[in-house]
Parts: sequence; structure tokens; C-alpha cells
Amino acid sequence: VKANDGVLTNFEVLNFLRSRGAGKDLTRVIAPIAPSEFKVYDYLEQTAACSQTRESIISFVGKSKQYKLAEAEILNLINIRPSSVVEIDPIVEECDKRMGEGVEELVEMVLQVLPTPPSQMQSDDQVEFNKDDVREGQEVEAS
Repeated sequence: VKANDGVLTNFEVLNFLRSRGAGKDLTRVIAPIAPSEFKVYDYLEQTAACSQTRESIISFVGKSKQYKLAEAEILNLINIRPSSVVEIDPIVEECDKRMGEGVEELVEMVLQVLPTPPSQMQSDDQVEFNKDDVREGQEVEAS
């Protein structure tokens, strides 16, 4: 790895920490990793980076060229994995002016190419209640 060769995606940082043993050492004593690196590892395990693959990132970078995005914008799209137009707007500078209706296509491409993070999978599986199904004054317990 060349020093200062460029920016890294969260996936690459997570992959590096895993290669140093962060995921294998449950006691956090054996692996040659500093406590601060374990904190970074724990954080990245809760983000989109934990379900991404090198292939999905390469595919995303290739497909995103048609949108003429800056490298920083592509990096942020990979790291954050926005799932709606509202989430893309602060990432892409002058989004409305540059992308117009193409922003919806970009959202669709993000959803298709980059895997769903575990946190979004869990929230999709949660039970949603219809307010018409609950009588006034009744308590509802989530299962």
C-alpha cells in the first residue's frame, strides 16, 4: 500500500482492520490493534461498509461515471449509501441543477448496486402498526 495514495472507502478501512485481526479477537487482547482502532471497527460494522464487497464498489464507481460526480461525492455515496433523494441532496453539490430528474435514477442505481446495510434490513423487518387498527386509549406492544 502506498502512503497517501488516495482516500479510502469505509469498506477498505474495515477490510484492513479485519486483516489485522479485529473481527477474530473477541477478547480484544490478542490482536495487534489499538483500542481506538477497535472503536473504528465497531462503528464500521454498523454501517453500509460491513455488507459491501470490492466488486460492488467497483461496479458502482463504473456506473456512476455517467453522472459526472466528483471523487468526493462518489466516496460519500459509497460510504453513506443513501436510499432516497433527500439523502443524496446534501452529498451532491448543486444536486438539482446538475442532476435534475437524474437524481432518482442515481438513487435507484445506489439501491441496486450497493448492498443493504444490516441496520436497514432490521428496520425493514420491524412491525409497523396501522393507526386505524388501534382503538383510542389502547396500548400496543411490539413483538
